[in-house]
Amino acid sequence: MEIKVMKKILEHTEKAAEELKMNLKEKGVLYINLMSSPGSGKTTIIERTVRELPEYKIAVIEGDIQTTLDAERMAALGVKTYQINTGPFGGDCHLEAPWIATAIHEMGIEDTDILFVENIGNLVCPAEFDVGAHYNVVVLSVTEGEDKPLKYPLAFKVSQVTIISKTDLLPHLDISLEKLEENIKNVNPEMKIFPLSSKTGEGFEKWLEFLQQSRKFL
Repeated sequence: MEIKVMKKILEHTEKAAEELKMNLKEKGVLYINLMSSPGSGKTTIIERTVRELPEYKIAVIEGDIQTTLDAERMAALGVKTYQINTGPFGGDCHLEAPWIATAIHEMGIEDTDILFVENIGNLVCPAEFDVGAHYNVVVLSVTEGEDKPLKYPLAFKVSQVTIISKTDLLPHLDISLEKLEENIKNVNPEMKIFPLSSKTGEGFEKWLEFLQQSRKFL
């Protein structure tokens, strides 16, 4: 009986994810789910993206166990923002499609071009739940080392894009960018990889081009 209940829950989540993906595609809203360890730079990447694409209307759903700190940073940029805190109902380390659908309904995304969901900082749990995104994007900072794609392969297997962040720190680290990219490709040969620095802007133009092209061909 417990197995049947679990299957029903998962089927409900998967159905919600598929409906979310199709509904946002019909509305012309590009839906990006960002996953990473805490401190990889997800929020800063979104901030710079908002500043670099002033012609796009961007909305953000922030996922955290506690606090509204990242949502406050988004709101300060004039971005339509919604906070999901999982702490009050168990402290789940991931977001789920039905929660995101509810957030979209409550916040409204009329005239939105791009929706970012900043998933809860964790390289394991968020990768286990399909949230219906058009693209899953895993963010990996250079400070985390070359081995993370091999240690946490699921996040890279279910994603289509990897952003290697904080590349401005490479001169101060004993890390090979080439080796890191090789490890990512070993896990997911089809992965698009964008090394960039939100601080200096180096490499950022290719990420912006990806967003622009992806929305055009929704």
